[in-house]
Amino acid sequence: MKRSRNLIAMLCLIAIFASCTNSVEARVNKGNLKLLYWNIQNGMWCGQEDHYDQFVGWVKAQDPDICVWCEAQSIYISGTDKPMPENERYLIENWGELAKRYGHKYWAVGGYRDSYPQVITSKYPITIVKQIIGNAADSVVTHGSGWFQIERNGKKINIVSLHTWPQKYAYKAEDRTASSENNEGDKYRRMEMEYICRHTIGTEQDAGNQLWMMMGDFNSTSRKDNWHYMYADQDTRFLVHDYILGYTPYVDIIVSLHYDRFLPTTGSGRRIDFIYCTPALFRMVKSAEVMTDNYTTPVREPHNLSNFWIPSDHIPIVVQFEIR
Repeated sequence: MKRSRNLIAMLCLIAIFASCTNSVEARVNKGNLKLLYWNIQNGMWCGQEDHYDQFVGWVKAQDPDICVWCEAQSIYISGTDKPMPENERYLIENWGELAKRYGHKYWAVGGYRDSYPQVITSKYPITIVKQIIGNAADSVVTHGSGWFQIERNGKKINIVSLHTWPQKYAYKAEDRTASSENNEGDKYRRMEMEYICRHTIGTEQDAGNQLWMMMGDFNSTSRKDNWHYMYADQDTRFLVHDYILGYTPYVDIIVSLHYDRFLPTTGSGRRIDFIYCTPALFRMVKSAEVMTDNYTTPVREPHNLSNFWIPSDHIPIVVQFEIR
C-alpha cells in the first residue's frame, strides 16, 4: 500500500514538472513571429495548372505568421507568355481565398500602378498605413510600395514592401540605349528608394528604436556583397543600398547573420532580394535563411518563355523573430 502511495506521489510530481515545462515552452514560443518573403514571379505563374497545390503545401509546411509576396498578380496563361485576360486572372482578387488554404485569415495590397503589386497575408489583423506609388513624373514608384502594421505581443510592427524599377534605363526614358549607358536605371532606383523611405520610416524621428522591417525585390546590389561581385568602388549598382545603409537605421538581416557566405536570391545567382529591419527589431531575430530546397530552387523554363523560371526566378527568404 505504501509503495502504491509512493508511486502515485511520484507520478503527480512528474505531471507537475511536465506542466511547468510546457508552460515555460508556451511562454517562449508565444513571442515567435515567422516571416516569409518571396517574389513569386507573375503571380506564381507555374502554380496555375495545379491550382497552387504545391505552392500552398510548401507555405503550409513553413507555417509563417506573415507572408509578403512580390509580383502577386496573375499575368500570363500558364505554360505560355501570352497575357491572361483580366477577367480570368485569379490573383489579385482571390488572395483571401488562397491565403486561407495556408492558414492566413488577413490580407492586404500595397500601392501599385501596373501588374506587379505586393500582397501581404497574415495570421493577425493588418492595418494599411500607406499605399505608395509616387505622385509626379520624377517620383513614380514603378511597381509600388506598401506600409502596413500588425500587432504581436502588444508590440506594433511596421512592415514596408517594395519592388523597384528593373531596367538598366530610366523609367520612361526617351533614348533607352543612351539611358542605359548612363546608368540611369540605377539612379532611378535610388530615387524610388529615397521616396519610399521618406514616406515610411523617415516619418518617425525615433524609428531606430521602433520595430520596422522593409523587404522586396530591390533590383540592385549591395556594397556589402562586393567581396563576391568585385565591382568598382564607384559602381552605380550600389546606389540604392548605399542610401539605405548610410541614411536610414536599417540593418541587412541576411548579410549580418551570414557575413562569411554569399546567399543568392535569384536563379541567375544574384542577391537582389533583401529584408532590412531596425536595430530594435534586429535584436529579436532568431534566424534568417534563403530557403533553397527541392521546390524553391529556380529551374529555367524549358521553352525559354520570356525568361520565366519554375517555380519562380527568385528564392524565398524566411526570418524568425522573438517579439518581446
